Parts: sequence; C-alpha cells; structure tokens
Amino acid sequence: MTDPFSIHRVPRAFDKSLGDEALKAVSDMTAEQGELIAGTAGSSPYLKGLIEGEAAWLSQALHQPDQALTDVMSQARRLPPDQLRPGLRQAKRRVALLTALADLAGAWPLEKVTAALTDFGALAADVAAKAEIAALIRRGKLPGVTEEDVETAAGMIILAMGKMGAHELNYSSDIDLIVLFDETRFDPDDFYDARQGMVRATRNFCATLSDKTADGYVFRTDLRLRPDPAVTPVCMAAEAAERYYESLGRTWERAAYIKARACAGDLEAGQRFLDTLRPFVWRRHLDFAAIQDAHDMRLRIRENKGTGGALTIPGHDMKLGQGGIREIEFFTQTRQLIAGGRDPDLRVRGTVPGLAALAEKNWVPQDVAAKLTDHYRAHREVEHRIQMVHDAQTHKVPQSPDGIERVACLMGVDSTELTSELTQRLTEVHELTEGFFAPGSSTPIPAKEADFDKSVLARWPTYPALRSQRGARIFERLKPELLSRLSKTAKPDEALLALDGFLSGLPAGVQLFSLFEANPHLIDLLVDIVGTSHALAGHLSRNASVFDAVIGGSFFTDWPGQVALQAELERALDQESDYETQLDFARRWCKEWHFRIGVHHLRGLIDGTQAGQQYAELASAIIAAIVPCVTGQFAKKHGPAPGRGAAVLSMGSLGAGRINSQSDLDMIVIYDPMDQDMSDGPRPLATRTYYARFTQALITALSAPMSQGRLYEVDMRLRPSGNQGPVATSLNSFTNYQQNEAWVWEHLALTRARVVAGDEGLANDIETFRAGFLSKPEDHQKVLHEVAEMRSRLAAAKSPIGIWDAKNGAGRMMDIELMAETGALLSGIAQRDVSAGLDGAVVAELLDVAQAQTLKDCYDLFWSVQCAARLLSGKVIDADKIGEGGTAFLCRATGFEQVEQLQAALQEKYIAAADIIGRVIGRAKDAAQ
Repeated sequence: MTDPFSIHRVPRAFDKSLGDEALKAVSDMTAEQGELIAGTAGSSPYLKGLIEGEAAWLSQALHQPDQALTDVMSQARRLPPDQLRPGLRQAKRRVALLTALADLAGAWPLEKVTAALTDFGALAADVAAKAEIAALIRRGKLPGVTEEDVETAAGMIILAMGKMGAHELNYSSDIDLIVLFDETRFDPDDFYDARQGMVRATRNFCATLSDKTADGYVFRTDLRLRPDPAVTPVCMAAEAAERYYESLGRTWERAAYIKARACAGDLEAGQRFLDTLRPFVWRRHLDFAAIQDAHDMRLRIRENKGTGGALTIPGHDMKLGQGGIREIEFFTQTRQLIAGGRDPDLRVRGTVPGLAALAEKNWVPQDVAAKLTDHYRAHREVEHRIQMVHDAQTHKVPQSPDGIERVACLMGVDSTELTSELTQRLTEVHELTEGFFAPGSSTPIPAKEADFDKSVLARWPTYPALRSQRGARIFERLKPELLSRLSKTAKPDEALLALDGFLSGLPAGVQLFSLFEANPHLIDLLVDIVGTSHALAGHLSRNASVFDAVIGGSFFTDWPGQVALQAELERALDQESDYETQLDFARRWCKEWHFRIGVHHLRGLIDGTQAGQQYAELASAIIAAIVPCVTGQFAKKHGPAPGRGAAVLSMGSLGAGRINSQSDLDMIVIYDPMDQDMSDGPRPLATRTYYARFTQALITALSAPMSQGRLYEVDMRLRPSGNQGPVATSLNSFTNYQQNEAWVWEHLALTRARVVAGDEGLANDIETFRAGFLSKPEDHQKVLHEVAEMRSRLAAAKSPIGIWDAKNGAGRMMDIELMAETGALLSGIAQRDVSAGLDGAVVAELLDVAQAQTLKDCYDLFWSVQCAARLLSGKVIDADKIGEGGTAFLCRATGFEQVEQLQAALQEKYIAAADIIGRVIGRAKDAAQ
C-alpha cells in the first residue's frame, strides 16, 4: 500500500503502552502509519482518545486523507438542525485528528494545516448562524425577511479576526469573531426588532459552537474584538460600527483589521463593510506613529501577562513571551500599517505572506524576512504540539521535564535538543524585532542647547506641531539629534532659523516626528532642504507627508518618463469613483513627484536642464490623465462630447518641454464638433457652450485650491484673440485664424505648441496643420520688423530685477527665446526647443554658427540660474539673502566655485547675447529703412 501521508517523520512515544493500546484500535495500516499512530497516542492522551474513538473512520481516512477532509466538510454542511450540535462536534474531532496526524507526519505544510482548521471554523460558524436565523424566521422574530434570506443569513455579517481571519488558526484555538448585521436589509421602523433578533441569533450560534457537552465542543468563540465590547451588544449594526471606527478607532483595532475577513453569513455585505473601513485601516500617508503604539501595546501585554524578564524555556509563552509569535506578528503588521496605505500590495492577511510582501517592496531586508518566516513556522509547530498534548488552549511550554519531553516526542526530538533550539530561535526573534520597536539610544552626544539661540528654542513648544503631549514627547527624543546635525552645518545659526521656519509652519507633528525617529537619515535631508530651499521647506511644512516618498523605495531611482508617469496616475485615478477624490489624489501624487524632482536637483543628482524636462513631463502627464476625468464628469451632466472631443495644446515653455518648479501652464483648448451642434445628455448644451464650459471645468480641475492644494496656475491668454476670444476654439476657427488673422507673435508662439492630451486623431490633425503652416515661407522683413517691435514692448514692460533676473531684459532668457522662435518660424522647422530654433536662425541666415552657439551657451547658464532660483525662493533671488546653503547650491547648479564668479559670468553673457540679438534686429531695421 502506498503511504497516502507521504510520511516524512514520526513522533516518538512518551508512553509506549498508550501507543500500543491505540494501535489495536486501528487496522489496515502500513508500518509507517503504525509508527505514526503509536508515537502520537503515546505522547498525547487527547489524541489517543480521538484515535480510539474514531478508529473505524480513521482506518478509511488514512487511505485518502484529502478526500476524507472534504467529506467531513460536506457532511457538516448538510447537518439537520436537530443534529447540529453533536454533528459539528464529531466533525471537529475528525478534522482535528486528521490534521494532527498529517501535521505530525510532515505530510501537510503549516499553511495546509492551519487552512484546514480555519476552513472548518468558518463552515461551522456559517452553518450554526444560518440555523439560528432560519429558526428566527420560522418563528416570525425577524421582521421583513423570508426563508429565501437564510442563504445570506438575513444580512448577518460574521467577520473572522486574528488567526481565523488570516487562515492561521492553531490546533486548539479560540475563534475571534465580530458579528454585525446589514441594517439596510430592514425597514427603519423594524430596526430594534431586527437588532434584538440578531443579538439572540449571535448568542445562540456561539453557544452551539462553544458549549461543552458530552461530545465535547466545536470552537470557543470570542466576540470581544467588537467596538467597545463592555457596552455594545454582541451583534451591532454595520453602520454603527463604521461610525465607531471613524471617530474612536485605535491603532490596535487597525492592526486587527489587517487580518479581518468575511467568513460566514452575508459575505457580500461583509466585504462591503471591510471596504468602507479601508481608509481607517490603511492611512493615506506613511504612519510611523504606529510603531510607538505597537511598542506600547507590547509593553502592556508584558506587564499584564507577566511575560517580561529573562528568557527561560520551561513555562515560556510561545505566543506572548519574549521572541514569541506575537512579536513576529506585531513586527509584520506594524510595517504593513506604516506603508500599506500607499502600497496595496502590502495589504495581505497572513504573517508569512506579509513578510514576503514587505521584503519584496524593500520595507524589510530579505534576510530578516527569511529568518522571521523560518522562526514563525517553527514557533507555530511548537505551539501546535503543546496544544496537542491535552487539547488545551495554551501557548506555554510545560513547566515540568516530563511535559517538555512529551512535546519533544511529538516533534521527534529529545527535550535537550528542543530546549536548545527554542532558546536560539526565541533569542534571535527578540533581537530582530526589539530593535525595530525600541532601537535604544543611538543618538550621538548633542550640541549643547546653549550653543544655539535660546529665544528660538524657547518658542518651539508654542508651535501647533508641538502643542500635543504626544508630539512634544516624540520631538524631545528627536531634538538632540536635530541639534547635533544642525551644529555640523556650515552656519548653524542660519540653519537653526531655517528649521525654526519649517517647524512653525507644521500644522501637526506626530506622524512626521515619528517618521524621523524611525528613519534618522532623513534628518540630514531635512536640514539640507530647510537650509537651502525656502520653497521646498515651505512646501514641506504644509505637506510633510511628501517625505513618505523619500523612503518609499524608489525615490532615488532613475526618472521613469512621461509615459510611465501617465500610466501610473491613470491607473490610480481609475480606482477612485468620486471626482473630487480623483482631483485630490492627483494633487497629492503631483506634489510627491514635484518634490522628488526638486530634491534630486537640490542634491545634484540632476542638473537644471534635466529638472526642467522632468517638470514638463510631469505637467504633461497630469494634464493627460486629468482630461479623461473631467470629460467623464462633464458628460454625466451634459452628455458625451460632440464630435471628436477636445485636445489640449500646450504653449510656451511647456510646449517646448522645459519648465521650472514655479511655472504656470500656457494652454489652448481646441475641439472638433464635426457636424454636431448639440450634446446629447440629461442637460444638453450647444456645442460652443459645451466646450466653453468644459474648458472652464478643466481649468478648475487643474488650478482650483482643494484640500491637497492646487496643481498648477493655468494661463489661456495665448488662445486666438487672447482674453477677448472664447476659452475653447474649434479646429476650423483655429486654423482659419492662424492662416488669416493671427499676428506674427502668435505665429511665433505656434513654433513651441505641442498637443499633450485629447483625441489622438484630433491631436494628429493639429500637429499636421502646425508643421505644414510653419513650413510655408514667411516675409523675413515683416517678421523681423514685428519682432523688433515686440522686443521693444517687452523691454518697456518687463525690466530686469537685478543681476539675478535671468529671464527678463536684453540678452536674457526671453530675448534668446524670441530669437529662437524667430529662427524656427523663418526656417520652417517643427522642433520646439530653443537650441533647434537657434539652429533655424542659422538656416535663415540671421546668425552664424558661432553666434548661435554663444546664445545656446548663454541660455543654458541662464536656465540653470532660473531653475535653481525658483527652487530656492520661488522668485528672483537675492544672493545676499539665500544663505550659505542656497549659495552653495546655486554655484553647484551652475558649475562655478564662487558666487562672485557666477555673477561676473552672468553680466558678461547678458552683454554678449544682447549684442548678438541687437545686431540682428538692427540689420532688420536698417533693411526696412
């Protein structure tokens, strides 16, 4: 006979006479099966009794254990009401016996063992609950429901919590349940009668499972994980539970819901309830404050259960004691709580899958996850063996040598080997996890507070972020590290004032301070930012959660590019059904990427040119992803867009693919109604009105301040006829205007235009028109005359604000951009960037190659200054006021060692560029005369 168990190991018998007696009760066994039965019965009096009581069934079950388990489950599902109590108890004995033998033989891995026990627990709860609901319905005690509602338990929701929820039920476990009911299934006038019936059904089905009779019991049930169990009924309305968690839910309850699963009753209603709790369990931002909460819980457990102190194996609690199962679970769940709000892949129920997911996403080192997984499996095996001896709900290693020896026999080792291995494993688990929760005092000796301005330090407790007791307590632990690192900066007093400005702007501090405490390396980045970039520091004060991205695993990887960014944002927006939620998410997402570009630039990972390109790609991705959201929302009221819809034509710097951190977005909306003059929807609109209002909705979506701020300022003044024209332009009107009415400056602007969103066919038509229009010959003298006039008007309207204004003035950025647009228009090239336009000016014989290269070099330096200046202050900088850090960044960003050298180079290049452009314009004037 083939051994169906694929026996890999057999337990040793503690008492051979017990084993011999049990062996006689079971016939038709292989030799290995005989050893398994004898060793099991000889070490576990409880399992010996099961073997003898179920001998006939076991003789058959040993041949096909998987089928036997399936049959037990099926029979339990079909039990008639009057046989439910004895039938479920017999089924539990058989499941327990078969599972124990498969476990001891090594035939089933831990996951299959716990899954078998868990699945039977769910089945038993479901059968027992529905039997009680059916009885209530028959007696007319549940208003408004019929026998057809028994299938869904009339809206009763049974949530499996803890190990039951995670499919990790142990051998002699209680089952932790939360029982609710879907109040929407009942008429509001019947609510109290319905609740009373549901409470009665809950008490009765729990008694069916947990009452100890002559046949034993099924599962001890624990309902104390429900909201406020001291004052709430054993079954409460789902809506009431939801309100509790929204207003009063605590961190331990969030952790409990990581493993929550609808296991019985109305499964769909259960899942809907869990979905509503997702924002409660999975916080939107990284939640390092959960570490302190979990640590406090661990300390309370140690105090209440007396599991602290030195490690000794006799009497050690494998669940709650030092290095035990709970420490691995807390370690895993806390890290899931920290990052699971941002990464859905971390929202898994089981401990082992949770560790694997955390390691995959680099939240836990691979070797740590592997060690803890190995120890967790080993701990659970020991826990099962302890419980198998007497079917006792205990997790403690026996105190007596004989008790330890029994457990060792079930594991096939001797007590010395078991004790040694347990000591090693428990010690390593404690070392791996304790450092996470209580890393100890690794803080260096801080700079003395006396070394800093006392008046600045004295006002910190008055700031909003430090007014809460918890925030102040965490900050006090963090303060020595902060002051120590500030003392090492080039100008500590200056850095202190910058940090002071950052702290004063924080609306709250617990989460951010917890993040810094758990990730001290971020303090260097904070000091770098607040000491260098007022713009980034101010943004951080208002949006400290963007630091989440720094430790999100990919913050310092290569730039993904516009296509990948757009796809990522579109996927995220598709998961949100509410329009305002979509817009808020887009703002939060954009700020994180915007912050990332700024930090990369600040730290020299990218230069100004790369930063400008990345800012532009980010903006383009945002527009492209937002347009479908606006389109869908607008269509709900007014119907689908008539014709081919609208396209967004980016202009200016965005069209050229290079913007800075403070840039507005220049846009034109072009639509093609084809032959449709009205929309078809609940509130139809004339085509022109439809697209005008759509455009306003798009501008609002991009620029309106919401809870997460605004995305961008939008400038529509480059549209046909400027502010006097309609906000949206039809394709025919746009092409006709460009061909017959547009000014030269509008043709110049067209050289930088680029479609960033909308119907692909329409986008292609716009680009085809643009390229074709630009390829047509222009009157050089007319264009140059108009350019000269434009240059004069710009000079009169926008004088440069000092040497550091690299944008406005003769020979500066706008002047060079004007020359590049002129070159592109007169040479008929379709490329949009400044360098290509200057090459076009060579083709049009406005510049020679050397002059074009000089202007390119000048523009690159000016852009570097402009991009760095916007990051430093958001406006034109004053080199005397940007501080040591700002000055160092400005020099690093432009390749100069000293700011005086940079200033001299700027002055020299302004003059050189102005001279070249002035000569071109001068020749045009001379020719015109």
